[in-house]
Parts: sequence; C-alpha cells; structure tokens
Amino acid sequence: MKIAIVVFPGTTCESDLFEAIRQTTGEDVEYVRHDVETLDEYDAVLIPGGASYGDAVRPGAIAKRQPVVKEIKKAAEAGKLVLGIGNGFQILLEAGLLPGTMLTNESLKFVCKPVKLQVANNDTAFTSLYENGEIISLPVAHKKGHFYCSETELKKLQDNHQITFTYTSENPNGSMADIAGITNEKGNVLGMMPHPERAVDQLLGSTDGVKLFKSIVQNWREQHVTNA
Repeated sequence: MKIAIVVFPGTTCESDLFEAIRQTTGEDVEYVRHDVETLDEYDAVLIPGGASYGDAVRPGAIAKRQPVVKEIKKAAEAGKLVLGIGNGFQILLEAGLLPGTMLTNESLKFVCKPVKLQVANNDTAFTSLYENGEIISLPVAHKKGHFYCSETELKKLQDNHQITFTYTSENPNGSMADIAGITNEKGNVLGMMPHPERAVDQLLGSTDGVKLFKSIVQNWREQHVTNA
C-alpha cells in the first residue's frame, strides 16, 4: 500500500502522522506537496493537522484552493480512502468533501488534552478493528473544532450512519450532537478533530489510535485481494 501525506504551508503534524503510519503498519508512506498535479500513484491520501496558511481566512479556506485538493477530490471519487485530521478535517469541510463547518470552540480557547470518544460506527474502512460503541482516548488540539451543520444535514448524517466518533463524558468544543468525526455517504472519506497519530504508543499516553491505521491497511488489502 502506498500512502500520501499532503503537506500545505503551515502544516505542523505531518511528521507525527508519518511516524505513526510507519510504526503501526510498516506501509510505504510519502510526503506530497500542496502543488502536486497528481495523486494517482497513491492508494490512500491523508491530510494532517496544523494551521495551513495560518488559518488566515478560515481554517482550510486557502488550502482548499490549492492544486492538490482537486486531486484529493479525484481520489475520493475513485473510492480511495481519504482521511483528514484536525486542520485536515477543516480542509475536507471547506472543499465540500464532507458536510458542515467548523466554529470556534464554545470556550473561545485553544483546547489541548486527551478526550474520551465513543466509536459510533465500526462499519467503516477506518474503524473496522474497533468494537462498536468502544470507548477510546485520543488527544485534541484545536481552537476551532466546534462542528456545526443544519438540522437537515444532521439528520442525514444520523440516518446514513456517517457519524463515526462522538465525544463522551466531555464535549471539549461544543460540537453539535457531540460529533468528533464523520464520513461521506460512501464511507471512504473520514474527517476527525482528535489526533489518532498522537495515540500509537504508551509513552504518548494511549495506543487507541493504532486500530484506525491498521483498519485502513486491512481494508485496502481486502479490496486489493478481491480485485486482483
């Protein structure tokens, strides 16, 4: 499996994600720039956290206009797995690959701490190795992580089982319906505010992110074998 990690000016979590992929899966992973013209050689595309372009307009608003986003959309339409974490989630929202928007945390403060999540749907390529309803611990690190959408969009997310992770015990940002992560209707694009790449070793306080990365690889292998 060949995995791309997209790096925009201002991205700060690319090395965390790179090491997490290498440590948990051993798969081939590469950085790609924001101005690349094709992602055809990659099997999955990951967008890490970090304030791309310094969140100069809105988080992800400038990044969505870069050439690589056209290729990310192309990859998603082809059924490839696309994961956006933190600012990567914000970019997916701005690009229209996922519904909704991000608002400033209700506290109006930057929040950086481990939080408890519930796996709301383990029937996805990103969560298949978790138990449905499993409680996990992943860290958050954001000021604009308050997910918001219309009531119509929320009902659609709920009816289509697109809500993948929810905050439990504590909602750190005020997100609607305690949403921490959602997929598109096809289930091949996931956006999440918590950082699984920061939870892959007990030295970091949790290994609950490992199953997410292994789920991605397992799904790709199953599809690859089926289509071979």
